[in-house]
Amino acid sequence: MKALRFLVPLAVLVVLVGFLAVGLKLDPREVPSPLIGKPAPAFALVRLDDAQQTIRKEDLLGKVWILNVWASWCAACREEHPHLLAFARTRQAPLYGLNYKDTRPDATGWLARFGDPYEASLFDPDGRLGLDLGVYGVPETFVIDKEGRIRFKQIGPVTPEVIQTKIVPLVKELNG
Repeated sequence: MKALRFLVPLAVLVVLVGFLAVGLKLDPREVPSPLIGKPAPAFALVRLDDAQQTIRKEDLLGKVWILNVWASWCAACREEHPHLLAFARTRQAPLYGLNYKDTRPDATGWLARFGDPYEASLFDPDGRLGLDLGVYGVPETFVIDKEGRIRFKQIGPVTPEVIQTKIVPLVKELNG
């Protein structure tokens, strides 16, 4: 009976340590988005470089495209930026930016300094489209199919490995 009194708490402790060990091995960037397979939210936002031009979701239907959420104040965006420039040069899919909770002068200055990989950047100073996309930090990157459905979401900076092993194969598959 005395042994049982010590074995039950010990068993509970072992189970809790097991859960902790499994949890520590999980990558928080691998959290599946509930938006995968669902239509991208409707939007009509002005271009960052020209407030007179609006881009709508409907303008992008019929092609596979990539949406990269970025901001001039984002350190991780600067880390991923050379990889986006390299990807854009391949012309495998149009790359659009979503400038998130930023100012127009800061964002345009940032692109002038580091290079502009985007077909266009949508200007989202209030972060409304970002909220609709479930963005909780920048950078985040989405692959959107010809019908306007979200097919992939990368939380955090894209790396050459992510581009080559996830984004490029998915774009090729979706372009069939």
